[in-house]
Amino acid sequence: MIAAGHVSLVGQTLEDGIEQLNLEEQNRHLRDAAPLDIVRWAVALDAPLIASTSFSPNAAVMLHLLVQARPDIPVIWVDSGYNTRDTYLVAEQLIERLDLNIHVYSPRMTAARRDALMGIPMPGDDEQLHREFTRQVKLEPFGRALADFQARIWLTGIRREETDFRKTLDVLSRDHRGILKVAPIFYWSEERIEQYMAEHDLPSCKKYFDPTKVADNRECGLHTGA
Repeated sequence: MIAAGHVSLVGQTLEDGIEQLNLEEQNRHLRDAAPLDIVRWAVALDAPLIASTSFSPNAAVMLHLLVQARPDIPVIWVDSGYNTRDTYLVAEQLIERLDLNIHVYSPRMTAARRDALMGIPMPGDDEQLHREFTRQVKLEPFGRALADFQARIWLTGIRREETDFRKTLDVLSRDHRGILKVAPIFYWSEERIEQYMAEHDLPSCKKYFDPTKVADNRECGLHTGA
């Protein structure tokens, strides 16, 4: 077990650089660490970093952890334009309550215009259309955010049990751009997430919709490098 508040690099120094991190070794070290300590570990790497959120149900857990570690971490919200009213209302509550350093990125085309030209592609309808839809409403705006912040570290709330693809990852992984992804709650169960939400009385949207996923176990594209 790792002592709270102390998670250090194993066999390496900060001067070695993020690109030289031995992820297998670091993951063995971080798997039993508390999520807040993992966030602090990432912050201590002293490289440009961002966090992302969709304000989906229970997204408040990661946001609450982030602001405890470093309140000014840039939080990127890619607002596809298809969020529910409940999502927008809960997002405003969390932005205000946690005093988030929020940065909203939206698609270049409005949802109404896109619907007129493309409709909302659903899984199984037209895979090529769905990929283009995902590129427009998620990947392109997020790419702009990465470029704006020159991010080398990406703090994310993904968890192992969510999808088959995520079962192939770990607390630390590198995406196709070479960015270090850090997932502090990767090994937390849904039960543990709900417990944390209740402990800290955090708000969560009840009605949520992501048109790039539709099904809960489908990837939205951000983590697969689509």
